[in-house]
Amino acid sequence: MALFGTDGVRGLANGPLTAELALTLAQATAVVLGQGRIAEARKAAGKRLTAVVARDPRISGHFLSAAVEAGLASSGVDVLDAGTLPTPAAAFLISDIDADFGVMISASHNPAPDNGIKIFARGGVKLPDEVEQRIEQAMTGPKLQPTGADVGRVRRFADAEDRYVMHLLASLPNRLNGLHVVLDCAHGAASGASPEAFRNAGAKVTVIGADPDGININDGVGSTHLEKLSAEVVRVGADVGIAHDGDADRCLAVDAEGNVIDGDQIMAILAVSMKERGRLADDTLVATVMSNLGLHVAMREHGIAVRQTAVGDRYVLEDMNSGGYSLGGEQSGHVIMSDFATTGDGVLTGLHLVAEMARTRKTLAELASVMTVYPQVLINVTDVDKTRVADAAVAAAVLACEEMLGDTGRVLLRASGTESLVRVMVEAADRETAQSCAERLAAVVKENLSL
Repeated sequence: MALFGTDGVRGLANGPLTAELALTLAQATAVVLGQGRIAEARKAAGKRLTAVVARDPRISGHFLSAAVEAGLASSGVDVLDAGTLPTPAAAFLISDIDADFGVMISASHNPAPDNGIKIFARGGVKLPDEVEQRIEQAMTGPKLQPTGADVGRVRRFADAEDRYVMHLLASLPNRLNGLHVVLDCAHGAASGASPEAFRNAGAKVTVIGADPDGININDGVGSTHLEKLSAEVVRVGADVGIAHDGDADRCLAVDAEGNVIDGDQIMAILAVSMKERGRLADDTLVATVMSNLGLHVAMREHGIAVRQTAVGDRYVLEDMNSGGYSLGGEQSGHVIMSDFATTGDGVLTGLHLVAEMARTRKTLAELASVMTVYPQVLINVTDVDKTRVADAAVAAAVLACEEMLGDTGRVLLRASGTESLVRVMVEAADRETAQSCAERLAAVVKENLSL
């Protein structure tokens, strides 16, 4: 099995993800990313390469970041230890100080026993698949082993959080004065930076889920558990609630009544705003095939094209970069604003969403009404041969469903990337129709593709 998944290396800390693996991976990263014209020019000028390392607050991040830093320094790379910061902050800092690359230690929305290693190239961009493969291959090859004065130094990146917060504030089109925001930081990496940014932008802020102890990250809080945020918004009479996940690359929201506003709705609000202000490149939004049909309908009504990619923010990013688009993301809350970030940034997204409330003097519910969310039913059909998802009987059943739904719905079948299952997703104008179609298709998939 490949070491790298869709978002770096991830697994149970001290299970498959050991300190030894982290150290070897860091050494291999120095070998592969220490090549190229700019890196060679720096080395020729007698300069060592520089890397930024950050982590989320989970307890295993301490030994994993220490191992990564040891691997890099032993390879002659100077390390700036940024401490606990969001993933998008690490990406920004790599670009901001013109570091050669960087590493983020985080398992995002996973529970505390898990952890992960995400590697960013120069400019704070995610690595292409082929570079990840080269790093994996280099783990069994010769390492860089300088001696004496040529080994790397590890230093604290003292103003890392301040740089990131100032960057966020500089991105805003207007202040947030007069709005009361509840922030749920998931006991994660944004527990310091997000409240600071929102307060400095002028909002009144109430904070929950911002007391990380190393083992409570994502535990009943954050973007995967919105119940507490909804209740707190209603209890304190706030205007809006913003939820992050453990490494704060996601943002979901709740309105003043506690209703959930998902990533599709957030993208719809931001896309319309950016088009009005002339900031939406080519009047185009990039979204995945899982985005709600209602997003497509709303964008069409506002003269905004929607480009579709495979599921995963890396695929959204690839399409945005190839076409120069300024907004994209996923229903899950990964929203990418490429004018200000090289990856999904939950704090940035939340700030711009609330800024639109302040600019328009509209409630979040009013802004979200730009899009009607179509009922969506997802059924995972297990123990099937996912490689045969294009089977003739299954294709015929899909076609029959699509003909029945017409323009009022859609069908999507996806083979899982990691399990022996097929995901059946149906959207329709009403939940009953969506549920009925999804169940019929799931039965056909089970009958024809069973192992």
